[in-house]
Amino acid sequence: MIRVKQELLEALADALAELAPEHPLKVAFESPKQASHGDLACTAAMQLAKPLHKNPRELAQVLAASLKNRRPVQRWVDTMEVVGPGFINLRLTRAAKQTVVTEVNDGGASYGSQPARHGADGADDKLLVEFVSANPTGPLHLGHARQAALGDALCNLFETQGWQVTREFYYNDAGSQIATLGHSTQARIKGLKPGEAQWPDPAYNGDYVADIAAEFMAKKTVKADDRKFTASGDPDDFEGICNFAVAYLRREQDLDLRAFGVRFDNYFLESSLYSSGGVEATVAKLVAAGKTYEADGALWLRSTDYGDDKDRVMKKSDASYTYFVPDVAYHIDKWARGFTKVINIQGGDHHGTVARVRAGLQAANVGVPAGYPDYVLHKMVTVMKGGQEVKISKRAGSYVTLRDLIEWTSKDAVRFFLLSRKADSEFSFDVDLALKQNDENPVFYVQYAHARICSVLRQRKDASASLTGANLSLLTAPAEEALMLKLADYPVVLARAVSDLAPHDVAFYLRELSAAFHTYYGAERFLVDDRELSNARLALLSATRQVLRNALTILGVSAPETMVREVPDFHEATA
Repeated sequence: MIRVKQELLEALADALAELAPEHPLKVAFESPKQASHGDLACTAAMQLAKPLHKNPRELAQVLAASLKNRRPVQRWVDTMEVVGPGFINLRLTRAAKQTVVTEVNDGGASYGSQPARHGADGADDKLLVEFVSANPTGPLHLGHARQAALGDALCNLFETQGWQVTREFYYNDAGSQIATLGHSTQARIKGLKPGEAQWPDPAYNGDYVADIAAEFMAKKTVKADDRKFTASGDPDDFEGICNFAVAYLRREQDLDLRAFGVRFDNYFLESSLYSSGGVEATVAKLVAAGKTYEADGALWLRSTDYGDDKDRVMKKSDASYTYFVPDVAYHIDKWARGFTKVINIQGGDHHGTVARVRAGLQAANVGVPAGYPDYVLHKMVTVMKGGQEVKISKRAGSYVTLRDLIEWTSKDAVRFFLLSRKADSEFSFDVDLALKQNDENPVFYVQYAHARICSVLRQRKDASASLTGANLSLLTAPAEEALMLKLADYPVVLARAVSDLAPHDVAFYLRELSAAFHTYYGAERFLVDDRELSNARLALLSATRQVLRNALTILGVSAPETMVREVPDFHEATA
């Protein structure tokens, strides 16, 4: 229905231009919340009522009359009525709804996608998404898992809408945390264990530190995606121990992320901002702009000039920089690399960072627009197993890891579950639910819809050939119309999810689409004696399978072709 909606939007734009030429509106249709209200709704009359000083219902009647005289409306709209204070509800013809089947089957994997975006200079619109960005001091925890799922899905989403996307991982390979990791590893090398008198404080206590120590003493070589290091095996080689530990844990992060289906295009070291002079240059820009002052032996940024609740220390009395200064330098570097749009995925505890970084970027006066970068902040994830919260992982020492979740359930379950709620809502991951092979498990419910369709199509040897030229006018059953309307929503869902930075919208949509399909599956038969009707229904099933697969791909979740389903009487059903 992409073509149908486009033609109707053009008709609406023309009608509005005649009705209110001096008050241009964003031309759009909405999807009514109740099917009884029609297939599309227009609220333009209510938006124009105030500037035109007219009654919104009367305006709606004038607009509706104008629309009825336009060819696309005459072709694709069955009924149109003005209701309430000024809504215009449209009910589409069956032919309009049926066009989506051909659009999906012809579009295939690209259905819902947009062509490459280009800026004014003709270059591709570039987006950088920074996510996970875990310092290499231990296994990836649940916050990193949620960031990985959110970040990767957002990247996939933006790619469908024509953006050239770069996935970036930012981390620190120096400083106090790495020193603590080195001392912890060195203590393990010397045979010490957590809790013993000579065990360092602070320290990392997880079993993984003992693994690093053993590998170091064995003079192993470890290779991560962005670094490689060979251990000397010398217990007194503290610098070597630190470098080996960082490489070891970066490799472990890579392995976990690879198992989670996440990849990165670039790795950026915080230390490079110091070695390249980026931090000093940033501070110099802020001082030169007159946006700093000295007080109590420290250098301060006038961040209140840019909406922060108080000014912030940049350089402490001991001459060290506070953490947000390299963050500002890092984002100036992002801008200099040509990334006019940047999205950072971070935990909710970074909320204070947003105002400080944006204030620093504005104060530096390097051409960065206000509101740069965008942020997606997520809340905590808790894990429930057997009705009890799980807090400890033997490997990590004090928290549940991404690897734990994948091993307890599956990559698909972890990704879908972590994307099934808004990022800013707390989430409880139910391991027992994720293992269920029935409709209670949301990822199973969606994947089983795909597998069911594959099962039906396998039963018709000539299913692919029969799709061409299918008589779609036979798709008139209520469940068929509902399913076709849901398929037509997919491009709109993608565009909205990108605009709102909301990959959970795709997960919500998948559940709705699966529900529409399962209802259809229960209401109609597909391999009927009427060959022409069967072909039409198989064409609709093929389109539904395609959209399920496309949307699951965005979330990084597989689309199985066969699955076994538990049923209440303890027998198993296979699709």
